[in-house]
Amino acid sequence: MILVKGTREQAMALWDEVGQVLAHLGLRLSVEKTRVCRLDEGFDFLGFRIQRRRRKGTTTWTVYTYPSKKALLSVMGKVRALTNRVKQASLERLLRQLNPILRGWCAYFRHGVSKATFGYLDMFAWRRVTAWLRKRHPRTNWEQLYRKFLAGRPGNRPLENGIVMFDAATLEVTRYR
Repeated sequence: MILVKGTREQAMALWDEVGQVLAHLGLRLSVEKTRVCRLDEGFDFLGFRIQRRRRKGTTTWTVYTYPSKKALLSVMGKVRALTNRVKQASLERLLRQLNPILRGWCAYFRHGVSKATFGYLDMFAWRRVTAWLRKRHPRTNWEQLYRKFLAGRPGNRPLENGIVMFDAATLEVTRYR
């Protein structure tokens, strides 16, 4: 529950009221996970970071929701685990496993301020896949790998047998549905 305007004492009283309501349902507030904070400090909720910041170029303050650092590190860890050299037999198999992870993560976070995060994740995944290609083909130089797997596609997306790497940077973001 979020109290946007009020004192700390009012927030603590609301905490007690919420605890009473949840007790009737057989639930309880976790003391370790629940805290009272200012909106300027921000907090993480369901993978999103919610924080009030000054809007760029203005003097107005706005509440932003964007992917939390923990959520981003989680998906980056999954990409890192998939792009280990010994785990995948072919680029097609790698892309078949990687694309649903990237697509699902981006679909979940597309309703926040996520465009820059998507660009960062896309760059990270692209670099991991191209590094994986270079390790898989040690006797082939970069120019030949580029021509075979990357050239001639929008954004130089890796492709094999009709499977193209998902482009997270081009996903449309719809903020505050």
